[in-house]
Amino acid sequence: CWVVGASPSGAWAGQAHALAGWTAAGWRFVPARDGMAAWSRADDAIARFSGGSWTIGRIRGTRLVLAGTAVVGAQQAAIANPVGGSVPDAEARTAIVAILAALRSHGLIAT
Repeated sequence: CWVVGASPSGAWAGQAHALAGWTAAGWRFVPARDGMAAWSRADDAIARFSGGSWTIGRIRGTRLVLAGTAVVGAQQAAIANPVGGSVPDAEARTAIVAILAALRSHGLIAT
């Protein structure tokens, strides 16, 4: 199958954004619908139709679960850069603790 572009011509005219497939009886088309997904062999990625266009390689979701463990979730708050001072060890420890907390909340490291 092929993804038809936004302004097709020739045998594909009038089939904007559809999926096209060649058969013994000629071209066959499946109209694109929001949420439709197909695998793009050329890009080795998922292609998804949404809002009137195809997007390739973008995956949307609220969290990623691997082997029953959530490993990525909502973005955490920014972690402030440590700044110079008279107690650099304490500042470094505070930054490291914040980094570890963010990694743990994403499930990237165990608690």
